Amino acid sequence: MVVTQENVAVNGSRRLTPQEIADTLRERIRTGELKAGDRLKTQAELAEEFGVERGTVRQALRALQEDGLLSNVSKGSPPRIAEPARAQAEPQPTMVALAPRLIEAFSARQVRIDAACLTAETLMLALGEPLRRIHEGRVRPESIDVRILLPSRKINLAFPVPVDTRSGDDEDPVHERWLAQRNAQGHVLRHNLQALRATHGIDVRVTFRALPFTPPSKLYVLNGTEALFAYYMVARREETTDGETLDMYDVLGTESLLFCFEKRRGHQDQAFVEQSQLWFDALWETITTDLTLS
Repeated sequence: MVVTQENVAVNGSRRLTPQEIADTLRERIRTGELKAGDRLKTQAELAEEFGVERGTVRQALRALQEDGLLSNVSKGSPPRIAEPARAQAEPQPTMVALAPRLIEAFSARQVRIDAACLTAETLMLALGEPLRRIHEGRVRPESIDVRILLPSRKINLAFPVPVDTRSGDDEDPVHERWLAQRNAQGHVLRHNLQALRATHGIDVRVTFRALPFTPPSKLYVLNGTEALFAYYMVARREETTDGETLDMYDVLGTESLLFCFEKRRGHQDQAFVEQSQLWFDALWETITTDLTLS
């Protein structure tokens, strides 16, 4: 490191840089001298220990926070050593990855699930295990608040759509199929959750709102601390219903790879979770409309 005038104390000894202070604290965390949940000294105490100005200490603490090693970094109180972040999991199909994340989310006292998707199919299925654990008495949240954004029945969907878009057709069997699935899955999801009010006295709210567009991806925000994101992959496929073969461009949402972002993993994940929550809230409060499942 180049020694400059700013790095030299009055007595001639070299002042530590923010990076060097951060490295010293990082080593204390690595060796276990500082453990998860421990509070650091105050900024004034750290400044005195290292013989630097408080601004230098603040820079060091910000570096550690961005690395996910500190939590509760604020001017009001000393930060704590953060819990070790879980290793970044490989993205998995939504049906595989979503259920374990919901199980953990339902261990909270107040559960909040926000979802923006094409239908509620994956969420409906993935909720099966958390609900079973509630019925077994293994978890007992006080409240469950689920908000779901689904496409409006009134819009022309980007997908699913017939491959042959013949003009003049008054009815679109592909659209009717999607609408029936959207409504049926929403009804089942809401019934299964609201039943907890009668059986376990849990305060449950399930609310739907209608998007004025087809979502190109799906998003789940769990308790405001985790965001799960997947792209819808469009492909051509056929399905036979009531003897009629539907040739369509559609997606298989349960197979979409789900990417997981957690606040505690560091600055980038924290920013993604926070922006995902802001995006969802903005849609919920502005351009979406009440959705009634028929």
